[in-house]
Amino acid sequence: MSDLLIRGFDLVIYGMGSVFVFLSLLVGATMLMSALLRTAPEAAGQAPPQTAQIDPGTLAAVAAAVRAYRDRH
Repeated sequence: MSDLLIRGFDLVIYGMGSVFVFLSLLVGATMLMSALLRTAPEAAGQAPPQTAQIDPGTLAAVAAAVRAYRDRH
C-alpha cells in the first residue's frame, strides 16, 4: 500500500474520531443541563402573576398597530 493512502486513512480515522468525541461531549453536556433543569425549582421559570388590567385604549392601540404591520407585510 502506498504511503499516501496510509496517511489518508490516518487522517480519516483522526477526523472521524475527533468528531465522535466532540459530539459525545456535546450530548453529555446537553443531558447534564437537562438533568439540572429538571431538578431546579419550578418557581424560577414562572412569570409573576398579572394583577393589573390592560387599559382598553392601550389594547386598541396595540391591536391597530399589529393590524397595520400585518397589512404592510
